[in-house]
Amino acid sequence: MSESLVVCDVDGDLVKKLREFRFRKETNNAAIIMKIDKDKQLVILDEEHEDISPDDLKDELPERQPRFVVYSYKYEHDDGRVSYPLCFIFSSPVGCKPEQQMMYAGSKNKLVQTVQLTKVFEIRNTEDLTEEWLREKLGFFG
Repeated sequence: MSESLVVCDVDGDLVKKLREFRFRKETNNAAIIMKIDKDKQLVILDEEHEDISPDDLKDELPERQPRFVVYSYKYEHDDGRVSYPLCFIFSSPVGCKPEQQMMYAGSKNKLVQTVQLTKVFEIRNTEDLTEEWLREKLGFFG
């Protein structure tokens, strides 16, 4: 018997927080890190960070557990323009428990749709989360 894919709901308070985060006025980098409460089958807030660089953010992510991150990033374009894209980063490190992996993978799309994000990236190793990596990913969006 195969395990069915579990799709977790998103905590109501978290949805509200993410909506507010979307329209924040601050111009620094900020992140909301989320995890799944396995017993409640709910995506919940793990940590919030203000003024955090991609390299510092990487240090906040567990090496053996998946996490969802919504990251507001000050992106300076090659032509001098500045934008503040909201990036959804699914950290899914190699070596996670398969059951955990499936729960996060199954819930990712629902969370992305709930927050209505278009810049969705995945990392398999927390060490990959660097300023260069993020700039390269955002470069595809012009």
